[in-house]
Amino acid sequence: MSYTIQSGDTFWSIAQKLGISVDALQAANPGVNPSTLQIGQVINLPGNGGGNNGGGNGGGSLPPPNGTIPGSTGGSPGGGDFVAYSGPASAYPDPSQWASYSALWAQNSKLMRFNASDAEIGFIQSAIETVARESGVDVRCILCIIVQESGGNPRVVATNNGVRNPGLMQSHNGVEFNPQDPAGSILQMVRDGTTGTRDGDGLKQLFERYGNWYEAFRGYNSGSVNKGDLNDPVGATGDYVQKVANRLMGHSWPNM
Repeated sequence: MSYTIQSGDTFWSIAQKLGISVDALQAANPGVNPSTLQIGQVINLPGNGGGNNGGGNGGGSLPPPNGTIPGSTGGSPGGGDFVAYSGPASAYPDPSQWASYSALWAQNSKLMRFNASDAEIGFIQSAIETVARESGVDVRCILCIIVQESGGNPRVVATNNGVRNPGLMQSHNGVEFNPQDPAGSILQMVRDGTTGTRDGDGLKQLFERYGNWYEAFRGYNSGSVNKGDLNDPVGATGDYVQKVANRLMGHSWPNM
């Protein structure tokens, strides 16, 4: 099967339109540069599709672990000011537009220095990359959720609004920082938020449920999702998805 590129098409928008995954579309077109698509260009379509990486309504699947760090290559240089994204997942930036992991790490590791030692920041980086490799979750998503939830402060206080949310990612009843085992406890905090605990889902399960990262972020923050308006707090933080999207784009704003 094939598809002819139309005005405004990206791999992400094509995947959303056709109900296939961006990864599957890229795999079916190994010689095609998604950044230089031309109107009238014919590309291949995969025989079967999974969920979308950015927007969409169905469940999705992450690539199986293969020793690489998902999201660690490619991406834009980042930069720019805060954008008030709103509406459904399809109105948020295509993941192909997200800043590169190297740019995001440079930006966010500076913010972590307000809350963590250099050694702890090194443990956080190692944990993020280890868990991304284990889980198939985009390393940039893990990083930006950590900064959104805790600012990278390993000693952040657990919240409890009916559900105990401890640690770097304010996970669902996971572990807290252990000063006797800083590296081990940081690794487990990142695992708890990314792959879930026995009491609740992590980013991985939520992506697989919703099929896109933006609804997964809203589910992570709220426990439920208004698909038509991701700024609907559903009892939690209204601008949560908006801010995570800006972090993924490498944008800057006061008191971020």
